[in-house]
Amino acid sequence: MAKPNLFRHAIAPGGGDPPDWRLGDCATQRNLDGTGRGQARRIGEAIRAAEVTIGAVLASECAAPGRPPNSPSPVASWWRPSSTRSLRIAAKAILHAWSGPDALFVSTHQVNITALTGIVPASGEGVVLGREGDALVVVGRIRS
Repeated sequence: MAKPNLFRHAIAPGGGDPPDWRLGDCATQRNLDGTGRGQARRIGEAIRAAEVTIGAVLASECAAPGRPPNSPSPVASWWRPSSTRSLRIAAKAILHAWSGPDALFVSTHQVNITALTGIVPASGEGVVLGREGDALVVVGRIRS
């Protein structure tokens, strides 16, 4: 069975979402800088080199050209306390339910990955999840 892969988005200058951001409108969001675009390319290269087939992409914002983000995305930034609990529950349900056969690629934020795994990933770092009974556990990390 393919595993869910949580990736912290690559370097995008600033902190948190701009106050006027809109899902699906990349011009209103924090965008990757040159270093971040390089990290994103290396992530793609690592996935291709490992011959991982991506079955679905779940993105917090405009992370996957040609694949629109879910609206509202359960992996959007959990900085906003009013939505944190329901988004975390929805994200966990998706990760638990993923059965492949191909990998689930989740592009999200550090705060979300930390809440789900206890890991504080670097920008562009991936966390590979597996299952032990009903629990999701970290089985690997991918650094870009």
